[in-house]
Formats: sequence, C-alpha cells, structure tokens
Amino acid sequence: MGFTGKELVEFFREQARLEEEIVESVNKALGAMKNPVVESVLKGMALDSSKHAAIYRAAERIVQVAPALTEDEFNELRKVVKWHIENENKVIKRLEDAVKRTENKRIRFLLQAIVADEKRHHQLLDAMMDIVVKGETITDDEWWEMLWKKKRSLPRGAWWIVNAIVFFSNRSQFKTVCI
Repeated sequence: MGFTGKELVEFFREQARLEEEIVESVNKALGAMKNPVVESVLKGMALDSSKHAAIYRAAERIVQVAPALTEDEFNELRKVVKWHIENENKVIKRLEDAVKRTENKRIRFLLQAIVADEKRHHQLLDAMMDIVVKGETITDDEWWEMLWKKKRSLPRGAWWIVNAIVFFSNRSQFKTVCI
C-alpha cells in the first residue's frame, strides 16, 4: 500500500530530522578524534547525512507543490550539469589511475571510497537530468504542440476559448496558468 500525500510529507520530515540528529552526533564526536582517517570518514558521513536531510526537505516541497522549470532555468541547469559531468569524469579517471598506482592499502581504500562517491555523483547528475529536470520541463514548442492538440480535441466551436487564451496571454503567463 502506498503513502498518502500527508504520510509521505511526514515521512520526509521525520527522515530529515533523523539525518540532522546524525550530523549533530557525528560533529560532537569529531572533537575527540585524533586519527585523521577516522575524522575524515566521519566528516564525510556527516556531510552525506546533511545532504540527505536537504534532499528529504526538497522532496517534501515537491510532494506539496512541484515547481516547474522555465526554459532558461533548464538551459542553465543543463550547462552546469554538463560541466560537472565532464569534470567528474576527469576526476574519476585520475582517481582510478591513482588507485592502481597506490601501494599503501589504507590510502588505496580512501581513494576507492572517493571513486565510488564520484561515480555515484555522476549517476545522480544523469538521473537528475533524465527524471527530475526533463520530466518537469516543458519547452515553448511543447506547450504550443500540446495547446494545438487540445484545440483539435475540443468540441466544435469551443476552440475559441483556446484562441482567446493564446491571444490575450503571453507565453510566460500561459505557462504559469498551465503548470
């Protein structure tokens, strides 16, 4: 059985709260740490938990009201994500080479952990573009295509309403109404 909207919001809130408690607990423990490896791993865990809390908070907002991206926002996001993907690929290649060349098992372990994170980042960026961003982005051409199809499916004589919307609204206002 699936979540109701209210249950899902409550789930996200509780998860975010738990993640924030983890961050607080780890940060308290860091004060006593003397080992730099343990300290850096714990800091990484705290950062992940902080990131998870932010994702839960974003999911909560999306469940309540899903904002659509404008074409400009989508194009800017696409540039940023493309740049990050290209640079993460460079980082991954360099790290994988460093892992192969590193003889110290502890250092190799740390580098492998970073490689795994970088690969996960790459997958997240790809998924964001494919699912979240493209799924919520509708270009002007897509709006007009959808409008044209809707107009053709309306009963005869009712299409004048669609023409009035097109005539009296600019595209950004129309998008706001349709979203």
